[in-house]
Amino acid sequence: MSKKLVAYFSASGITAKIAENLADAIGADIFEIRPEVPYTKADLNWMDKKSRSTIEMSDPASRPAIAVKRDNMDEYDTIFVGFPIWWYIAPTIINTFLESYDLKGKTIIPFATSGGSDMGKTNEKLAPSCPSSKLLHGKVFNASSTKADLSAWVDSLNF
Repeated sequence: MSKKLVAYFSASGITAKIAENLADAIGADIFEIRPEVPYTKADLNWMDKKSRSTIEMSDPASRPAIAVKRDNMDEYDTIFVGFPIWWYIAPTIINTFLESYDLKGKTIIPFATSGGSDMGKTNEKLAPSCPSSKLLHGKVFNASSTKADLSAWVDSLNF
């Protein structure tokens, strides 16, 4: 049986809830991807062209620092990576996370939260950050997604 990890970044708590439900539903370990410098409400104001999130997302090379690394990443075969959709892609801190480890041969499965956006160009933008991994197409969930929804999605992946 492969060992699974649900790693997630959550700005408002919605992704955290989905990640916790997913980990519980599939019997996976869980890890929060926390920025070294936490985001404030002002940082997340996407309407402000000078907000931290807007500046980061406008620079494809942006790699916000992560507070703590997972020290046993080599134990996992499958890593579910969760995040809110920002500008139709994953926040650049997800690239930081993926680039922080040797993920060769691992299966990476993104999942996202959004009030209305789809995955957009998420995989296209994440693929260079995990080149020797199997990157599956992910799915967007909303705040009302249940453990049953998450479990059914994982079952449908046939990985």
